[in-house]
Amino acid sequence: MLTDFHLLEDFKKTITKLEEAIRLEKTEIVRDSAIKRFELCFDLAWKCIKFYARKEGIECNSPRSCLKVAFQLNLISHDENWLKMLDDRNLTVHIYQEKYAEQVYSWLSLYAGLLKELAIKLEE
Repeated sequence: MLTDFHLLEDFKKTITKLEEAIRLEKTEIVRDSAIKRFELCFDLAWKCIKFYARKEGIECNSPRSCLKVAFQLNLISHDENWLKMLDDRNLTVHIYQEKYAEQVYSWLSLYAGLLKELAIKLEE
């Protein structure tokens, strides 16, 4: 169980806000807002994993290393979509191009589901 209550609660709130944005009628502003919410959600996800791993005696200090640890700890399934999510997060944070925004937006529903599954595992 993740014992840093505020970190986990913030993560769960960002998932809810991401899901809200995804449900809205798509406009350019909604798309960009949903992508920013996704970025925040992903960042909180790997930080929750980092905290959880530390409690288990395992160190991870980057998103990629924390995803590897999360696989080992059975917090997430060994699903290539997690690595795609990491790549998409890096793409949207560091490079903004319309074509990438459209691609990432099309994956947000799947990503929200994966993030929600992680939050449930962290609560157990």
